[in-house]
Amino acid sequence: MNIEKFTQILTSGNSYISPDTRLFPSRMIPWLASFIYYSLITCVIVRDSFIARIGKYNRKRWKQSSFQIIKIIEYAGGKLSLSGLNYISEHNEPVVFVSNHMSMLDTFIIPCIILSFKELTFVVKEELLEYPVWRSVMKAVKPISVSRHNPREDLYKVLSEGEKCIKNGYSVFIFPQATRSSVFDPGSFNSLGVKLAKRAGTIVIPVALKTDFQENGRLIKDMGPVDPHKTIYVEFGKPLKVEGNGSKTHGIVVDFISTNLKKWGGTVKEVHVTGSDKF
Repeated sequence: MNIEKFTQILTSGNSYISPDTRLFPSRMIPWLASFIYYSLITCVIVRDSFIARIGKYNRKRWKQSSFQIIKIIEYAGGKLSLSGLNYISEHNEPVVFVSNHMSMLDTFIIPCIILSFKELTFVVKEELLEYPVWRSVMKAVKPISVSRHNPREDLYKVLSEGEKCIKNGYSVFIFPQATRSSVFDPGSFNSLGVKLAKRAGTIVIPVALKTDFQENGRLIKDMGPVDPHKTIYVEFGKPLKVEGNGSKTHGIVVDFISTNLKKWGGTVKEVHVTGSDKF
């Protein structure tokens, strides 16, 4: 399957499920999936870094590379399940996507999905712009970067730059968690995405992710083991209009993510959520 066919599947329906790869050898040899995955991912990153350094990394290349990573996942024995794509296609205007953040895989696969429907940018940590090799690619896609050291400055930057992006036709994808985690903690999930949507006068689309196919590593967080027995789930929820102070909308987003993670066998920390500002 090429990227044109993949895009057609996404835009003509509301879901995608990878072909069944249960008999692939990587499911029977524990280390093989990780070896295949990281070997091929490294090739993509090194190639894209070179393209970015010579100033030729564009939106088309970003989408193509994201698609290639999805194919690498499937080749390594993984399976991807996408749903709720109709909620993206039904709204032509830029939106704010608000999602939990489980692994580095999130930022690898999301571009190909959303760029099939609309333009996109991410809110990312500044340190990603300094990663060896990968930094050239990150700078080329022009994300909104935050330090995570000064919440007030980060808030102002995301609201001001995010509003400009939305007015210029770019949807903004935000991970409101402080860090990637396989456990979803509603108490640390701030309402920044809802604030941005309210300020920009647009809607929020909640996104639930379960991407522990690539686990977070112990020594190197970005390079944990790969488990081909774990399905990668991505589900988009109904668009939400922000009303009042946004606390109700924030609560709906948190409930959407929590409900789906539990359905998929994920772990959710049980805390009382008030929808108050935690940024």
